[in-house]
Amino acid sequence: MLKGFRDFIMRGNVLDLAVAVIIGGAFGKIITSLVTDIIMPPVGLVLGNVDFANLFLVLKGTVPAGTALSEAQKISGVVTWNYGLFVSNVIDFLIVAFVIYLMVSLANRLQRPAPAAPAAPTTKECPYCLSTIALKAKRCPHCTSEL
Repeated sequence: MLKGFRDFIMRGNVLDLAVAVIIGGAFGKIITSLVTDIIMPPVGLVLGNVDFANLFLVLKGTVPAGTALSEAQKISGVVTWNYGLFVSNVIDFLIVAFVIYLMVSLANRLQRPAPAAPAAPTTKECPYCLSTIALKAKRCPHCTSEL
């Protein structure tokens, strides 16, 4: 039983999957940082100093105006609808999907086999009767002309 488990774990696709999950987790952190720290601040600035992390609606309770989301969530009995975080996560997803698309496209382009060289011709045309004959033929089988 242990040997079967070892063989299962050591198969290439299981190891590849494990590596992909680990790299994917690290890559996800990089993309989240890219969205949160690099992309969203200029987008918020263009939209009028909007901080997407602090865009929310109070569904239940009262919160003083200008309160950050983290502070609003600490107030007892307050229920918030955090649509800014949702927008940030959607943008995060779109960027990850686009980067993965680019990576898969590049990998497919690199794995595409080189075009095969055209095969050497094996036939030719008889100059007299225009029939197709073997390349090494000395006489046309159709009109019996010497080539």
